[in-house]
Amino acid sequence: HFLLLQMWTNGVNEASKMALLAWERKTGIKLVQINGQRRYGGPPPGWVGGPPPAGTEVYIARLPQDVYENILIPLFESVGKLYEFRLMMTFSGLNRGFAYAKYASPQDARKAIATFHRFQVRKGCAIVVCWSTQKRELIVRGLDVSVSQQELEGMLRRVTEGILSVTLHTNPCQTPAKLAVLKYRSHEAAALAKKTLMEGDLMLGGAEMVVDWLDPQLKQKLQLWEEEPSSSWVHRGKSLAAPRPAAPPPSLQDVLECLNILCWRLHLRTPLFLTKCVQVNTNGWQRFWYQVVIPGYHVPISGFTWVWQDRQGQSEHEKAKAAAALRILRMLGESL
Repeated sequence: HFLLLQMWTNGVNEASKMALLAWERKTGIKLVQINGQRRYGGPPPGWVGGPPPAGTEVYIARLPQDVYENILIPLFESVGKLYEFRLMMTFSGLNRGFAYAKYASPQDARKAIATFHRFQVRKGCAIVVCWSTQKRELIVRGLDVSVSQQELEGMLRRVTEGILSVTLHTNPCQTPAKLAVLKYRSHEAAALAKKTLMEGDLMLGGAEMVVDWLDPQLKQKLQLWEEEPSSSWVHRGKSLAAPRPAAPPPSLQDVLECLNILCWRLHLRTPLFLTKCVQVNTNGWQRFWYQVVIPGYHVPISGFTWVWQDRQGQSEHEKAKAAAALRILRMLGESL
């Protein structure tokens, strides 16, 4: 079976593979293939100094799968000096339809986007070229509730490289279950880890893990969820846990004034709040859902918060708005 598979993969797109080998011999360029990607440079021959700064990598998508570096590297080098070019590959020797090009300067990267976005690399095949998002965080779902931080970290350090942090969360959408956020030192390390974890059929606590890129909206929800007091789990009509009393919230007017100033500094417009009471406890606590739309910000911000029903001062809706505004202040402040 192995020999048949090898013969089949060698025969896929043979003409383009031969053209690539001829180009490598002619130019003296060496391409290195590791874990599903083929790399040129990083640094290339003759490079002097350290790696280029952030904001110099572009993402290339919608590539025909039988197009290789002998076509792509000269094309993208025509607008600026390449530090690195990475083409994602399948086991059969076709490319996976996307690649990354890192330039010597942000100006060269900008020129590549302006020149090659929607460029027809072949008749009828317009490619996409945009800034690389440099994702470095993965989300792991399907973890058994018994999985510990130490156990998860140990497994990840054995099978992946470049991991910086592991954060376990109780899955707010599926209990009892856990999910984890993994942060890696670079996009490349995270992409290789994702491939390893997806293809390795790895299991912890008897459960099969599901791995994907961490969506910014989910990251935001997890951060807000972790800030909540213990939620009230109701079992057979009895409350098993309740929020702890907290200090009185600050004035809604003061918080909104600070948030409006920060939005103005970030070239955003006045936030719009929507709050809804979703749970009332007999001990005086109320749980509110909120959603905040900030014109100019890329996504609505939503979450949950507990407020104390003290029947004086602010209304419960005002307290929920103040709590939401405080969290958004912290979130936007970290982005400065």
